[in-house]
Amino acid sequence: MEIKPTEIPKLEKIHRFLTSHWGEFNPKISLICGSGWGEIVNALPSSQFLNYTDIPGMAGTAVKGHEGKLILANINDSQVLVFQGRHHFYEGIGWGPIRLPVLLSHYLGIRNVILTNAAGGLSSHLKVGDIMVINDHINLMPDNPLRGEVAHPSIPRFPDQTQVYDPTLIKKVVEIGESQGISIHQGVYLALSGPAFETPAEIRAFAKLGADAVGMSTVPEAMIANALGMKVLALSCISNLAAGISEHKLSHEDVESAAKLALPKMNTLVHQFISECN
Repeated sequence: MEIKPTEIPKLEKIHRFLTSHWGEFNPKISLICGSGWGEIVNALPSSQFLNYTDIPGMAGTAVKGHEGKLILANINDSQVLVFQGRHHFYEGIGWGPIRLPVLLSHYLGIRNVILTNAAGGLSSHLKVGDIMVINDHINLMPDNPLRGEVAHPSIPRFPDQTQVYDPTLIKKVVEIGESQGISIHQGVYLALSGPAFETPAEIRAFAKLGADAVGMSTVPEAMIANALGMKVLALSCISNLAAGISEHKLSHEDVESAAKLALPKMNTLVHQFISECN
């Protein structure tokens, strides 16, 4: 049976729309801003934006802190495509809106993607406000973004996942952290569907599985990007200590507090990384 690239017509339509507003553009890196990371766009110079809802084929965001803007920024004469806000599995809208930013990035010729999120810390060496670069993941979401009809002809039916997160990019961001006096932790991110936070018993189980942090995003985009042959860098801001470790009940407001604490580090890391990798 012939495999039909279901998303190609949508990507072509979006590209035409963006070109009609921005003219010819050629970004080298895409940045997907997760919870708490949206404010870093204020440090990106010479930017112009469109709302997701104004772009044909893109859906508006529904979670607080996810602005729903597509931004074209210039850093050192190179362009960066920024998705200020993402969609999540728990929203119940299917995989299409979640994987679209990665598919669009690939369609535009981008080969490096930066994924960001807020995560709960499990490991004793992590504290609120820390930055963790993901070096592997455990996917415990109840579905898979690669299931069903293959969305793009470049995606194999059975993608290898031996090295989803690019070691060269990981090394680069760690070196940048060292040069800027920012401690960068490395660890395993465990992805769940949400939207409820985890129970203390679940957190104890996840720690035994080898997880260092837990969250509700990032892994689907990383899986799609890896399957497309893109290089992935993923950064977590530790927004809270996980249930049973934290001394208080968990809430989404933890993300805002941790982001304010970590924003200078987030700005420095992302801006410097983009500058050096362009």
